[in-house]
Amino acid sequence: MKRILLFLSIGFFLTGFAAAQSEQIKYAIIPENPQPGEPVTIGAAGGLTRALLFSGGRQLASAGFFLVPASGGDPGFIAAILTVPSLAASGAAMIRLEGAAGVVEIPLIIARREFVSEVIHLNPVLTGIRTEPDPQKYIEANRLTTILNTVGNEIYYTGIFNPPVWSTRRTSFFGDRRVFEYSNGGRETSIHAGVDFGVPTGTQIVSCGRGRVVFAAMRINTGNSVIIEHLPGVYSIYYHLSTIRVREGDIVDRGILLGQAGSTGLATGPHLHWELRVNRENTDPDFWTTRPIIDKKEILSRIGN
Repeated sequence: MKRILLFLSIGFFLTGFAAAQSEQIKYAIIPENPQPGEPVTIGAAGGLTRALLFSGGRQLASAGFFLVPASGGDPGFIAAILTVPSLAASGAAMIRLEGAAGVVEIPLIIARREFVSEVIHLNPVLTGIRTEPDPQKYIEANRLTTILNTVGNEIYYTGIFNPPVWSTRRTSFFGDRRVFEYSNGGRETSIHAGVDFGVPTGTQIVSCGRGRVVFAAMRINTGNSVIIEHLPGVYSIYYHLSTIRVREGDIVDRGILLGQAGSTGLATGPHLHWELRVNRENTDPDFWTTRPIIDKKEILSRIGN
């Protein structure tokens, strides 16, 4: 995985940027040329409050900075994590860093990415789950939105995620462009927000990283569901379980049993839907199975702390 670590010394003209302040803003951005669906981690020495992603004159994503405390003899720093939306076009983009220390505009290129297209045929029961009005579905959707819009201040985990199941068999991929064919002749399009593992009912599902369980209950659409908070604004999601083995409020380590796979909710067969949200944006969880969420040593080596 290629990485780009960029620096700007305020008061100097460097790689096309200029500003008129005496203090320095030092930052590191990982990775270079992110793809749609890929998370971008920004580390900085301080003085910044938020990061924003722009492309084609539009704001695509935003994230606040939070403190990564000193540990193991290493100094602390601040970090922000945002995701390139799966619908973002490839080409020129910009990350804008803002705060008391000033404003930095950093050019980058969004790499091209191809997504799979698939047609899913639903029987009458599953068609009803998607199409029939139900006040309970609205209540559940509002609660989910509230949870995923919450940005806490706890850091539970910054390392590499492990996959939540032993199997590598995928039945759907992140960002799939889907067409649902309904039993009543209708159809609807959507974008798949996570990764589906085709595994038998009863397969053990484990936490991808340490965190706090913020949701563990049945939902009409997603069946037995578990959501874990790992970092401010970063959540992993596990849907369609046959059983749930954790409770809301539990602190779970990486690899802890969350439940068993199943086909509850809107599911055409037994599988696990694994999803990641970063500051509300759907994010491909596979990226953090190969690199840390926050590479502390890399960031500190680049910002000079």
